[in-house]
Amino acid sequence: MIQLSPTAIGELKRLQKKHLPGGQLRIVVDASGCKGLAYQMQFAESPQPDDQVFDCEDIQVVVEKASMKYLSGLTLDYTEDLMGGGFRFYNPNAIETCSCGHSFAITG
Repeated sequence: MIQLSPTAIGELKRLQKKHLPGGQLRIVVDASGCKGLAYQMQFAESPQPDDQVFDCEDIQVVVEKASMKYLSGLTLDYTEDLMGGGFRFYNPNAIETCSCGHSFAITG
C-alpha cells in the first residue's frame, strides 16, 4: 500500500495538470544514490502489465513489480519551507537514508 499526504496530493495534482493531464504517478526504485537505492518519480500515460496501481484520491500511483518490495507501506509527503519545497519519502523498509532523503538502504 502506498499513501499520499494531503499536501503531496495537492502538489501532484498541480504538477500533473502542468506536465501530463490524466497521467499516473510512477514511482520506481533504482540501484543508485549514495545509500544504494534511490526513488524515481515521473508521470506516465498508462501502467505496464506487471504494475500495481493504487488510487489515492484523484491520483493513481503506479509501482513496478520489482520496486514494490521496497515501497510497501511508503508514505509520500510534500513540504515547503523558506528554502523551497520538496517531496519527502517515509519508508518503513529503509534502515538508513541519505541527507537529501531520496536515497536509502534496506537490510539484506
